[in-house]
Amino acid sequence: MTDEGDFRAGDVLSVSCPFTVTGVERGVTWDHVSVRWPWWEIDTACEFGQWNGIVALGVSNGGRATADVEAELFRTDPPPDQLKAGDVCRVGVPPTVVHVTAVEHHDPPLETVWLPRPTGTVTVLPRGMSYREFPDGSHLDGSGYSIHPGDGIPFTLELLMRPYAFLQAGDEVADAVGRAWRFDGPWDWTAFDGEPVGAGPEWPLVLLTRAGEPCSADDAEAVAASTATGSHQETVREWMALTQASPTP
Repeated sequence: MTDEGDFRAGDVLSVSCPFTVTGVERGVTWDHVSVRWPWWEIDTACEFGQWNGIVALGVSNGGRATADVEAELFRTDPPPDQLKAGDVCRVGVPPTVVHVTAVEHHDPPLETVWLPRPTGTVTVLPRGMSYREFPDGSHLDGSGYSIHPGDGIPFTLELLMRPYAFLQAGDEVADAVGRAWRFDGPWDWTAFDGEPVGAGPEWPLVLLTRAGEPCSADDAEAVAASTATGSHQETVREWMALTQASPTP
């Protein structure tokens, strides 16, 4: 998977990036190590600023947790506590389980201070992380860590789970106990009866509409077959087992 259009909120991914040789700049602070970024080029045509080719990576030195440090995917080899300015190291992402919190598309491509300019953003949180507040007042508000597929960083992104892969945002369904629902994401269900969501829709599901129109027989059959066994709660438990996170704040 390489295109940001291949992803959607709720996806569980394995992400990695080959470790690449680079150099340490400015030494290491209590929460960051600055390295010469080996993949991007400076965008000399950028109108709002100029980049110096250096990226500061969050590190957990000193045991002081902050949102950006906790969400950081990139690692250095050797570790930051063994590095100083001028050292040669490698930077990359070891295979890491993440879950997608948001997907954005940029047309025209997003103007940044580097090249190539991103055409999309996939925002993720590493395994074990959900909404959380930190002692310094920072927090993970569902934004997490931004990946820009196709921006020159050689990420490998593997889909491990897509909850409710058989539904599309905006689908309307009826469940096994007669409640009608609108699906806007795996953790974003609205019951038309106005009652609390509770345990969620009861399987099997009947697809009623798609994209605001009556659904096709093939689409209805696919949803019915996919929900003939299992349950919403089983889907939530499987997702939580993979991510070690809460599906909602």
